[in-house]
Parts: sequence; structure tokens; C-alpha cells
Amino acid sequence: MTYIPHTDAERQQMLAAVGVTTMEDLFPDVPAKYRFPQLNIPAALSELETAAELLALSEANEHAQDFAVFRGAGAYHHFIPSVVNHMLLRGEFYTAYTPYQPEVSQGTLQAIFEYQSMICALTGMDAANASHYDGATSLAEAVTVALDVGRQKRRKIILSPAIHPQYRAVVRTYHQGNDVQIVGDGGRADLSDLITMLDENTAMLAVQYPNFFGQIDDYKTLAEKVHNAGALLVFVANPLALALLKSPGELGADIVVGEGQPLGIPLGYGGPYLGYFAIRNAYVRKIAGRIVGETLDKNGKRAYVMTLRPREQDIKREKASSNICTNQGLMALAAVVYMSVMGKQGLKQAAELCYHKAHYAAQQINSVPGYSVELSKPFFHEFMVKCPLAISDLNNALLERGFIGGYDLGADYAHLKDHMLLCVTEMNSKDEIDALVAALKEIGS
Repeated sequence: MTYIPHTDAERQQMLAAVGVTTMEDLFPDVPAKYRFPQLNIPAALSELETAAELLALSEANEHAQDFAVFRGAGAYHHFIPSVVNHMLLRGEFYTAYTPYQPEVSQGTLQAIFEYQSMICALTGMDAANASHYDGATSLAEAVTVALDVGRQKRRKIILSPAIHPQYRAVVRTYHQGNDVQIVGDGGRADLSDLITMLDENTAMLAVQYPNFFGQIDDYKTLAEKVHNAGALLVFVANPLALALLKSPGELGADIVVGEGQPLGIPLGYGGPYLGYFAIRNAYVRKIAGRIVGETLDKNGKRAYVMTLRPREQDIKREKASSNICTNQGLMALAAVVYMSVMGKQGLKQAAELCYHKAHYAAQQINSVPGYSVELSKPFFHEFMVKCPLAISDLNNALLERGFIGGYDLGADYAHLKDHMLLCVTEMNSKDEIDALVAALKEIGS
């Protein structure tokens, strides 16, 4: 049987029913050069052959666990309590679909409600939605909110160049046809430069906390300056760092977004991940996605409902201002189980371990001839290292010695050629750190 079980005769009947003769006639609005690309995929395999290939891949993945991971740049290697996976694999959660019929989805809705509550506690915000696909799409949706708040009068978005470069790229993709001016995210603009860009056309200014380079910038007076210009202040924040740092809410943020992967979600070769989105009450009706709320049923018992879905396609149809009409429910469950098991003290302890281990590593690497670490600003668990050779060559040499090295900053920032972004978490032992330092010394000599 072919992948699509229709005969040629059946396809011709369907084409005739809609008034065309060929499949190509269905896509006249798509330029010909973009239609039906030829995919370079291997020939079909039998079930036996497929099982053998997947087994080989799984065995290769097992060997990846033998490496010491010192790379972050938006996806982090953290300890995940075993109970997280046990909860995720329960059938009532693992196979549950989006709760479009909320009255019969009480377990799923309660999990989302608890997740929202914990995100609010971490960020210091009034409300959080049920999640987005990842941190990058959450930031893009924050731009949509800011533009909606500013109506057509404000069409300028200021993005700090210290925001993850892939997040900024997603924002540009989201809004490339939306008559939006995006500034600030190119070159070497610092915080003072971003502030000078504020004007009456600015809808939003976004910063990262800690920033992409791992540094903790001083945002104490930023909110006042942004709000005096009539704009919204958005923080892209690492949720685990918020267990240690002052919350964005305390710093005057209007919207807080970010990647929830550090909260009990494995690296997973790029996903699925979890985009969190929190906001002040003043703008809650502009939020993308849905919010789950708590109420009482007709018998006076606690119940959970879809409280607010103002922008979803299935509610607003063509008037929807966002195409988000789902959430990462299973990943949100992982986050809420992780936060529940860790508790306030556990989260703080994990963050403190990251902080102290990273600072130990930075000091040791800075003492190695040929390497220098950016220590002029406080940082959380990532830091920049200037290296004596090309980062690609250095990482290849580290890989041969059992280390996954840092992120090549020169790929996104021309002025940071030969700079590596290293990450140290609670998963890195002192022996691993010392071994990394020794390897760097050997490679650089």
C-alpha cells in the first residue's frame, strides 16, 4: 500500500469534483519553483530493517551520555528527578489531547493551572498562559501583544542584541509582513544605546535576563525609562535563574517569556520544549493562547475551566490576532512536576550550584595561559572565554577527549570571533571541571 491509500482513479474523481484536472492546478498561488520539492530520502525499509536501524541509533545515543556537557546557549543539561518521567508516561497525561472540552479534562486543566501558578510565582507576574511551543515563539507572541496594545500608532520594537540570536530571528520571521520596525538587535548596542532608541513610536523593548552571554545586567531603572516612553518592557528570562535572582516583576516587567526546558525537560536533540508566557493583569486580555482558571461547580466543589481564550483561532476565527490555539501540555506537566518535587529550596539550591560551579570553572580557565574569561560583569551559569585558536578546532579537540565544548559566539557576533560561551550546571562535578581545564591547557599549548 502506498503512503496515501488512494488509487489514481480516486484522485481523478476528487480533482474533477473541485473543477481541476491535475494536482498542480490546486496550487496556482504558489510559485512553481517552490512546488513539490524533491526530497532526498532513502528507500522504504521493512519493519525488520527499520527496527535494526532504530536500535543502532539508540545505541549511538547511549554513547552520548559518556560526554561531559559544557554547552548551554538556550538548552541546558540539568538533573531531572525520576518522578518527572514516571508522571509523564501515565496514560491519562501522555495520550491526552488539547482540552477543547474542559469539563471532562479536569486532571489536565488542574496540571495547567498549577503550572501557571508556579510560573507567576517565579516571574512575579499576575497571570501566565498554558504555554507556547518554545521560548522563541513566546517572545514573538510578546511582540504581537505589544503591537496590539499600541494599536497602529506604535510599530517599533527594540530587541537587545544580547537576546538569543535565534529568538530574534524567529521574531523577524513572525513579523516580517506586519509593517513592524525591529531595531537594536544588530551590532554591539549596549543597554544605554537601547534606551536612546526609545521614542513615541516604540511599542516594546525586550532584554534577556541573564543575557545570552550569561551576564546579569543591571535593570533597576530600565522599567521607568521604558514606561515613560509609553512602551512595554519584556524580559526573556531563564526560569531556573529566577530562583536566585530578583524577579522580573520586581524590576517592572510587563511581560516575561522564556524557555521552560531547564524545568525538568531533557535536552532531547532540540525538543519538544516549553515556552512560558507571563503578563500583568492590565494586558491579560491580549495574551496569546489560553488561561486555565479555578472556580466552583454547581455542587460547590472546586473545578477548573478555560477562563480566558481571547485570541485563539477556534474562538475568534478570522479576527484572531494569533495563530496559537494549543499549548505544550505534556512539557508543562514536566515543569510543574519538577517544580513541585524540587520546591522553593530545591530550585534555589540547584541555581546556587550552577552559580558557584560556573564561577569556579571561570576562575580556573582564566588562569590558563592563552585563555581569558569575561569577568567584568556578574554572571549566572554561562560565561565567555576568549580562546587561542578557532572554536571549531577547539571543540573538535575537546570532543575527542570526551567533552561537549562551548557555543561558538563568532557565528552570530562578528566581534566575538574566537570567543566561546561555556555553561556549567549542577550536573558538572569538580572532577569534570578540572579535567576540562586540563584539556583546554593541553589543546591551547
